[in-house]
Amino acid sequence: MKKIPKQEYTAEFKALAVKRVKDGLTVSAAARELGLIDKTLRNWVKAADTGKLGGVGAKLVTPEQMELTRARAEVVRLRREVEIPKKSDGILCKRCAVKYAWIDTQRACYALTELSSVLAVSVSGYRAWKRGGKADRSRLTDVQLLALISAIHEELKAAYGSPRMVLELRARGFSASKARVERLMRENDIRARHKRRFKVTTDSKYGLPVADNLLDRNFTPAAPNQVWTSDITYLWTDEGWLYLAIVLDLFNREVVGWSLKPRMTADIVTDALTMAWFRRKPAPGVLLHSDRGSQYASHAFEDKLTEYGMICSMSRKGNCWDNAPTESWFNSFKNERVHGWRFSTREDMTATAFEYIEVFYNRRRLHSTLGYKPPVPFLKDWLMAQQSDISVA
Repeated sequence: MKKIPKQEYTAEFKALAVKRVKDGLTVSAAARELGLIDKTLRNWVKAADTGKLGGVGAKLVTPEQMELTRARAEVVRLRREVEIPKKSDGILCKRCAVKYAWIDTQRACYALTELSSVLAVSVSGYRAWKRGGKADRSRLTDVQLLALISAIHEELKAAYGSPRMVLELRARGFSASKARVERLMRENDIRARHKRRFKVTTDSKYGLPVADNLLDRNFTPAAPNQVWTSDITYLWTDEGWLYLAIVLDLFNREVVGWSLKPRMTADIVTDALTMAWFRRKPAPGVLLHSDRGSQYASHAFEDKLTEYGMICSMSRKGNCWDNAPTESWFNSFKNERVHGWRFSTREDMTATAFEYIEVFYNRRRLHSTLGYKPPVPFLKDWLMAQQSDISVA
């Protein structure tokens, strides 16, 4: 079995990763959440400081598009919540052990010193709890468990209902039954964000040639880099529309390529495809399925498919279900990060999309199609299993 080649990153990805460090995350925390080696990200930061940050594929976005402010705003919000007893109902203030447990859920995103300051506890106290408090994690009271559920609910921006919340708690080392978690969430009105109806946005009124539907709704390939799907969605900000194109590997449902632009021209889909190809560098023969939008029927996109040795497949006219996994991804993204929030600038939306794709969805979000595993860990487990089979043979 051939391994997936070492990833290469676009200038857009590098710049957004660097901005997460510039806006408050430590290099180690940012590298961990993005699946990078510390030294790699540190080198990107140094290159950015000297104006020599390069990359492959997509063009570098403007500083305004790359500005990420969510991390610092989140810390301010958390500080405000724990300082106002009426809002938090004092849950995080009742016992230091609960504070330490909550800090433990946030370590991947924020510096320990900053978290300790927010909750008015000592770093040494947290470390002492970490060394000796793990045995008590499975015996939480309802108040303690509710504090953790509330913290995770806020951390994941209301992405999880009770089934995923149970799995998330267990993955973090806390034992909790499904019935107990359901009860606490129901009694305290903690719920996942609701789904919205799909709206067709594809413009297929043009004279360009279209491809046959070769995918034919076979959404379960046997291996990575066999079937990729792609689509575009609209994202509204106070500055106007921002458009997001993604490329999804159906095997592990990972977003392997993406592009954000203020105009919906052909380069948005070619840039997303370029990112995907440089990340995976698949052998010729990948089936790339999309709708019949003019961007996908353009000569520029057709030339890019030919360059990469890919096979084009398109949904039937007006049939969004032919590309259901990608539509489902957009639905999850908008429900969990977009609907209900106001984005004053395109840069705010860019930050949100980057965090959702690269930090949360690909590496952390539990995916029901994958047996409640995140896409990247699912693929790593599959590759390790393949290697074990080869070794036994």
